[in-house]
Amino acid sequence: MAITSSLEDVKLKVKGVTNIATTDENFICATLDWWPSNKCDYNQCPWGKAGILNLNLNNTILSNAIKAFNPLRIRLGGSLQDQIIYQFGKQKHCPTMRKKDNGLFGFSVGCLPRKRWDEMNHFFNKTGVKFTFGLNALIGKKNSKEDQLNWKGDWNPNNAISLMKYTVSKGYNIDSYEFGNELCSEGVSARIDSVQYAKDITKLRHIVNSLYSNATTRPKVLGPAGFYGKEWFDSFLQHVGPGVIDGVTHHIYNLGAGVDKDLISKVQDPYFLSKIAQTFKDVSTAVKEFTPWAGAWVGESGGAYNSGGKDVSHTFVNGFWYLDQLGMTSTFNHKVYCRQALIGGNYALLNTTSFIPNPDYYGALLWHRLMGTNVLSISHDSSPYLQVGIRRINAVNLMDSLKREEYHLTPKDGNIQSDVVLLNGTPLELTKSKEIPELKPKIVDASSSSPIKVAPHSIVFVQINNFNAPACAPPTK
Repeated sequence: MAITSSLEDVKLKVKGVTNIATTDENFICATLDWWPSNKCDYNQCPWGKAGILNLNLNNTILSNAIKAFNPLRIRLGGSLQDQIIYQFGKQKHCPTMRKKDNGLFGFSVGCLPRKRWDEMNHFFNKTGVKFTFGLNALIGKKNSKEDQLNWKGDWNPNNAISLMKYTVSKGYNIDSYEFGNELCSEGVSARIDSVQYAKDITKLRHIVNSLYSNATTRPKVLGPAGFYGKEWFDSFLQHVGPGVIDGVTHHIYNLGAGVDKDLISKVQDPYFLSKIAQTFKDVSTAVKEFTPWAGAWVGESGGAYNSGGKDVSHTFVNGFWYLDQLGMTSTFNHKVYCRQALIGGNYALLNTTSFIPNPDYYGALLWHRLMGTNVLSISHDSSPYLQVGIRRINAVNLMDSLKREEYHLTPKDGNIQSDVVLLNGTPLELTKSKEIPELKPKIVDASSSSPIKVAPHSIVFVQINNFNAPACAPPTK
């Protein structure tokens, strides 16, 4: 990945004997959100009908975009998650979410209708999604009179149990349940004490274990789904017993506000991008120390908060931030990285109205198809504006080993703020039947050690077939 324009020969040093980290097979993840069409920031309302209650699940492009990953991990959650009740059990009334001045995030309580839950699960089953569902963690709690941000009391799980029982009866596949959204550390619009949160999520674990008797297909339990703070995270992780949580999820919005005029500079500045590395290291270290049976996940990351930057977050240049994040988190032993959002806002992988893939969609798809689970150490002595990473080497026959496959992504007309991306010089466009185009590599003769050429402002994936890395070899029988 080259961010600037300079010409030089660079030697890469790869340590292939051992790996430095591992990821989940489905490391790439995208989110869906609850935002209604009147979610607005900076005098713009970029969500349209992309919120899950309004999203057109019959859209062919949406279906094909998900199927192309085979499978895609999707997390449904977000700011309004802890205001959503479910039309199951005793909850017959299903209120519509409306603007409310004193409501969390400016909205009233909303509802997930039973019919919509059926439609969602049929869609996810049809498209092969690995589905994470974010549960409302505030039911049963009340905010403190002394501190309006602080919510106290035990979680009331009855509504969630009703939803889960129905889900089990229908045979719907849930990969994982996540508990609450951004209620940890300092909180955003609400906060739960770390010890109380540990108590509540332990209750969720017991419920999941009792409702899903088959341990091999039982959904994972994830949390706390918020911004990292050492004191809160350490306390929480020390108060959950072994086996309670499977994934420690945290959120990243390291680019600042979507309206920031310096956003386009930030996504191209490797020094700025590297500042967040300490957070990834701290989370990974805490997980290893206190809950080694669990994995660290980035559960939500849109780069710039408040729906992203309208002239940056959906364009080619945003890929320098996004792919840098994928590489960085994988080196710090994070198992999953969930991009906010699959659709909706300015930072989505798909256009909010047309559903046509934005450039980062293709970066995510190539990563998912080409990169494996073993992370290798790699270094070079060139400019930090050249970013590199290696994660898989395939076993091939001798003739194939004399060639390598290259995938060069560049922006249309050299405009880094273009919504159109080229693969090896050809625009990536949907087929006439609205299918995702075939991602064809450029086959290069590697027998004479020909160098890999990385153009300025480009992103390159290379599959090297004759690279001997014991760390990536299949296990011996």
